[in-house]
Amino acid sequence: MGFTVVAFGEALWDLLPTGPVLGGAPLNFAYRVNSLGHRSIIVSRLGKDELGRKARKQIVTLGMDDTCLQWDDVFPTGTVEVYFDEDKNPDYTIIEKVAYDQIEFSTNLENIVKSADCLCFGTLAQRNIVSRRSLLSLLSIFSGKYTLLDINLRKNCYSAETLKSSLEQANILKLNEEELAVLVDLLGLQGNSVPDQADHLRKHAGLEYCVVTLGERGAFALSRRGEKIYCPGYHVSLVDPCGSGDGFAAGFIHALLADESLKHACCLGNALGAMVAQQEGATQPISYQAAMTFMEAGCPD
Repeated sequence: MGFTVVAFGEALWDLLPTGPVLGGAPLNFAYRVNSLGHRSIIVSRLGKDELGRKARKQIVTLGMDDTCLQWDDVFPTGTVEVYFDEDKNPDYTIIEKVAYDQIEFSTNLENIVKSADCLCFGTLAQRNIVSRRSLLSLLSIFSGKYTLLDINLRKNCYSAETLKSSLEQANILKLNEEELAVLVDLLGLQGNSVPDQADHLRKHAGLEYCVVTLGERGAFALSRRGEKIYCPGYHVSLVDPCGSGDGFAAGFIHALLADESLKHACCLGNALGAMVAQQEGATQPISYQAAMTFMEAGCPD
């Protein structure tokens, strides 16, 4: 195995019009990282119910490490009602008071995080004080290379305090255009374009990297060293956009951990994101070699 990557947060069921699909941004990210040859560990909590048992069974079937899956006697396994508009853009109703809101700190978690190379987290699992305190404790002991904030703003599931605190803890930020606008407004940043706003945000938060995904238009990234990279996207037949951003994050961090260039990180991220969007569900298999072949065949210069 390559590096050890820990993803903290929600493991849940997306209740799609076609039926339930296992998901949650940290889980989708961890699955993709695992498929790229690393040891990826999802830190989450499931209810002792049928959905929880099915989730754990599917996580193991996917070949993932279930060492840090916790069980809750009171709260149910997380669910999200997902709707799509005519352009297949998703909208979400996220159910409250569920198991992943209650992730507990433990010696087992502490030992794993201390030896990890990357710790990825978002904002949804911080909506409850129990999981948030556990995350902050893990961040305080983490000494690896990258703390990746994949911000994933969801309606009524974050606060200004959580956003500011999360930015202070991260050295890589991944977000989309809409989320960039929220942070620009919250922090009172300047800039009339994505590159300018991302540059002000990176400097304000003291980030090593900031990457803004632009959907089918690709991604823009910049670094503390002054690099500014734009990588165009791919025109693919959209089947299901759920998990495409998590695929991008997995490809991006894989390249950075391997000391590849920022441009390569964006290009591999774009490729994985596009390939995920062509499939039904966020955890359909995509091999590293398939991603490289896709990227080399079609990644724009």
